[in-house]
Amino acid sequence: MVEKSIDLRRKSLLDEDMKTKIIALSLGFLFAAGTVFAGGPLIGVWKLNEAGSEIAPGTGKIIKVVYDDLLFDRFKVEAWGVDAAGNKIHTEWKGKFDGQDYEVKGDATTDMRAYTKIDDHTLTMINKKAGKVVSTGRVEVSEDGKSRKVTLIGRTPSERKFKTVAVYQKTLL
Repeated sequence: MVEKSIDLRRKSLLDEDMKTKIIALSLGFLFAAGTVFAGGPLIGVWKLNEAGSEIAPGTGKIIKVVYDDLLFDRFKVEAWGVDAAGNKIHTEWKGKFDGQDYEVKGDATTDMRAYTKIDDHTLTMINKKAGKVVSTGRVEVSEDGKSRKVTLIGRTPSERKFKTVAVYQKTLL
């Protein structure tokens, strides 16, 4: 009969090469996750603070905005609100904060938008319809990251000038 024994000096069934590979792979995943979610203070869910906002008459209002960080410096901005007639709207923009025009879906007044990142807390934007600039704006996130102010200046479809200052609070949902 063969006697079996357990070597108590060996603490793991994995050899050193396998341990090194697992650690390297784990660190790689952590780094990738950090890069994917490195969108800064703009990323998140924002709800309109109507009391602190000045929404221009005859324009719509965006009640909720979600900034998502996609891969490769691309972002997705979704917004829900009402248009000037009071109809519910849902818009979507995907692109980079590089000053280039990217398509806007779901907005009757804008078909292209270009965001430019000024710093981690500030974006500028240009909204266009059929190649013509219809509004310009600035998005400013507070230093503590809990609120943001969107200033939008432009013309309505009936060519009336407007200025809207919308204040948003960051929320969990």
